[in-house]
Amino acid sequence: MLRIDRIVGDRADPVMHERLHKLEHHGTVEIVKLPVTDLDRHRLRARTDGGEEVAITLPRDVHLFDGAVLHIDDTRAIVVRAGEQRWMRLTPSSIADANELGYHAGNLHWRVRFEGNDILVALDGPTDTYVSRIQHFIKHGRASWTEEGE
Repeated sequence: MLRIDRIVGDRADPVMHERLHKLEHHGTVEIVKLPVTDLDRHRLRARTDGGEEVAITLPRDVHLFDGAVLHIDDTRAIVVRAGEQRWMRLTPSSIADANELGYHAGNLHWRVRFEGNDILVALDGPTDTYVSRIQHFIKHGRASWTEEGE
């Protein structure tokens, strides 16, 4: 098992990209696929697409991200690929509804972002679980929702 205690780079960095490109020609870049929800974790075990188990233990101030290079040397590299984040778009009917819906989402500790008047909620589980928590907004026409990928 390979132990990882730091992120050595970002695949988007031009110098790192060039090193990875050379290794890709030899088929020696392995991918660790992680759900988006695991990117906030500091300790986890995963398996590369090449079958190697990795134990990741990062300091609290270091976060995984899509494209994080966990290991690179002259013969191979290991890179993180994050799955697609699903989002629920909430469209409030009024400014007052937007304020209350935003306050409610905060109390539920939902990860959100904003687009215009809409609130986008990151879905880390079944959509029905989230919709059930805002059913009173939907039932009374105070908000509508749709699900979308990123």
